[in-house]
Amino acid sequence: MKTVVHKAGTRGHANHGWLNSYHTFSFANYHNPERMSFGVLRVLNDDEVAQGEGFGRHPHDNMEIISIPLDGDLEHKDSMGTVGVIRRNDVQAMSAGTGIFHSEYNHNSDKPVKFLQIWVFPKQRNIAPRYDQKTFDPAERKNRIQRIVSPIEDGADTVKVAQDAYFSLLSLDKDASQTYHVNKPDNGVYLFLLEGAINASGMLLERRDGMGITDAQEIEITTTSHAELLIMEVPMK
Repeated sequence: MKTVVHKAGTRGHANHGWLNSYHTFSFANYHNPERMSFGVLRVLNDDEVAQGEGFGRHPHDNMEIISIPLDGDLEHKDSMGTVGVIRRNDVQAMSAGTGIFHSEYNHNSDKPVKFLQIWVFPKQRNIAPRYDQKTFDPAERKNRIQRIVSPIEDGADTVKVAQDAYFSLLSLDKDASQTYHVNKPDNGVYLFLLEGAINASGMLLERRDGMGITDAQEIEITTTSHAELLIMEVPMK
């Protein structure tokens, strides 16, 4: 087993007033040659957008873009004709493929929206753009691993991406434990702790810490307090 730990305080940070963003990997004006990606996981941004503000219409191509709201409501529009709002317990994924335009705005006029924006390199370039969104029951991740994202060809009731990637959420009670089993032998796993503190394969992680794990087929996760965890399994090549 090989590990790399990215403590919350070491992330890149940009505060534009309307947007307060923390970057686990190099992004925009934050460039760290040792933090370019974890396998095909290219971007992990922890964003807070002020009320009534947002990202105007802009292009993407050849990227799988996953948005996970943590608090508040995020309004989405794209050039495929998709218009909607994603909220806590929703997960959204777009295959940008040959190219799309989209915008994201805080749907609320009275509070910020907080969400994770995650970019994953696709398995194949220049595919047809696609959109997917689902709502997940938080009770289904209480002391068990809840799959939220998986490959297009996977039969599970998840949001689909054009990559051999599997994302899961886990909500652990105090003194609870779980074992994550890797789906593909050559995949790595990146843990991002949303809340609380955990011990993952002997390493202590605290709120907003990240940890990449390779050359392991299972990962032991324990906690002495309530914890919320995002698990991202991705190809390393």
